Amino acid sequence: MKLLWSIMAVLILLLQVRLWIGEGSFAQVWALQQSIFEQREENAELSARNERLYAEVRNLHNEQGAVEERARMNLGLIRDDETFFLVVEN
Repeated sequence: MKLLWSIMAVLILLLQVRLWIGEGSFAQVWALQQSIFEQREENAELSARNERLYAEVRNLHNEQGAVEERARMNLGLIRDDETFFLVVEN
């Protein structure tokens, strides 16, 4: 009977060590959950940035004046409080 209790005590001790320290331990699972949370936040930020870039590309493809407006803005020819209008003569 003493042998059985000894074996059970050793098994419980080994399982506790594995639970807190070994492969698949609470600490490792917690670290993985933190990494997943941070990655999801980063992915959300990158998705929002991609949507803004896609909208800008669609605007540049669809409107002729958008390319010129973008070029003038990058060169500093349009101030922040100004609005650019492209007048096309027929």
